[in-house]
Amino acid sequence: MSYPAELKYSKEHEWIRVDGKVATIGITFHAQDALGDVVYVEMPSLGKELAARQEFGVVESVKSVSSLFCPVSGKVIERNAELEKRPELINSSPYESGWIIKVEMSDPAELNKLLSAADYQKTLPPAHKH
Repeated sequence: MSYPAELKYSKEHEWIRVDGKVATIGITFHAQDALGDVVYVEMPSLGKELAARQEFGVVESVKSVSSLFCPVSGKVIERNAELEKRPELINSSPYESGWIIKVEMSDPAELNKLLSAADYQKTLPPAHKH
């Protein structure tokens, strides 16, 4: 599995896809792989204001529970309701169907603090660099 070059990444293993002021956020292939089979996703309520690096929910797998951190500041404008019925989408399609939330960014300059795909992969253990 690759790490799409058009995305930005956080050290906490979230990815972010930017379209204007809207940021779609999910977890990376490495994160879902480390978690194992995802069985539940806790997401924030619509309209919630998040600060960069603030915890916004959890992903629960058969092995563990992992906190989710928002890579940028902004307001939650959409939640992936499909994950309530099919949390395993995070495993099967982490960058497409398995997105978690969409945030209207309040400070797009925060994107400059995030990692490129290449830089993110440098943070991973050698076995996970694809």
